[in-house]
Amino acid sequence: MGQKVVGTGARAGAPVVCVIGGGQLARMMQEAAIALGVELRALVEADDGSAGQAIRYSQVGAADDRATIEEFVDGEIVTVEHEHIPDDILRAIDSRPSADALVFAQDKLVMRASLDAPHPTWYEAATADDIDAAVERLGGVAIAKVPRGGYDGKGVAVIRSHTDIPWTWEGDSVLVEEKVPFDMEVSQLVARRPSGEMVAWPLVRSVQRDGICFEVTAPAPVPDDLREQAAAIAARIADQTGVVGVLAVEMFVVRGALIVNELAMRPHNTGHWTIEGAVTSQFEQHLRAVLDLPLGDTRAVAPWSVMVNLLDSALSDPREALRDVWEADPGVKIHMYGKEVRPGRKIGHVTVTGTDLDDVRARAHAAIATLEGR
Repeated sequence: MGQKVVGTGARAGAPVVCVIGGGQLARMMQEAAIALGVELRALVEADDGSAGQAIRYSQVGAADDRATIEEFVDGEIVTVEHEHIPDDILRAIDSRPSADALVFAQDKLVMRASLDAPHPTWYEAATADDIDAAVERLGGVAIAKVPRGGYDGKGVAVIRSHTDIPWTWEGDSVLVEEKVPFDMEVSQLVARRPSGEMVAWPLVRSVQRDGICFEVTAPAPVPDDLREQAAAIAARIADQTGVVGVLAVEMFVVRGALIVNELAMRPHNTGHWTIEGAVTSQFEQHLRAVLDLPLGDTRAVAPWSVMVNLLDSALSDPREALRDVWEADPGVKIHMYGKEVRPGRKIGHVTVTGTDLDDVRARAHAAIATLEGR
């Protein structure tokens, strides 16, 4: 593992960004950092994990170990690739985004109660009677969410009573909200720098599989007025929270209107298409934002981009299928995360761009099928 040392020569003048987290988001941030001449340092969960394999200046440490994190950051600019970091640590290291901003992504009850945004009807419940009463008010079926720590469908359940909640919740609050009859799920990504400059990428459509993002289409096939409404909601949230970096606002489309579902204040799965599909990727933009550099052009470079996640494979190592994918379609762009295969785990993604949506989507799914060993 590389250690933090004072650089010499060209390295001595390199901007430094420390990132807390060792997953694929930090790994892909490194690709952008290399191009920008930024020295990315990562606090990772394991030296052989996704980011640890790719980032030279990595250090193993826990996201709740304040002493280790303060020593690791050592006064440099610091950002995050996940939200599971205690508020007191975020404040101590002056993170970008700040603790005051990140709480809106960390705590769904805070998000629902405080944001100036359309949201589902919701209740905070702390007892079995409270939960059952909320479900009854919501028509007999509802969505229960753990306020903190849920991700990729974990900590989310459709319930008809408190007995349907599959995690241990006694002693904690539960967010109980309406099961929204949505027509489509969309995601609006924006980036904001400390000076207040903000840019937005095209709105995208996302499709979930077992609560995990599976497919993203850019742009979302919706009317222009809905795209404008989504960008306005995300800009309002970015300004209200004072976020620095990339902000993803996941929303439901319900009869031509938008309802905010979740937030993320970091590069996001629904923005992976920007690596090949936009002038400026979300990873480059995030680094530019946290360094308070002018933000990049967010225009799409092709009429359509489709990103599909690789969530499982019958192959012990899906890279065995790279030759087959590219012999069939050399235009497919593949990103592997250096992770072992595990059902429901994001182990990679593919992106295809082009002029015909049906063709682009079919090519992306064909590539994933090959990587899955089908």
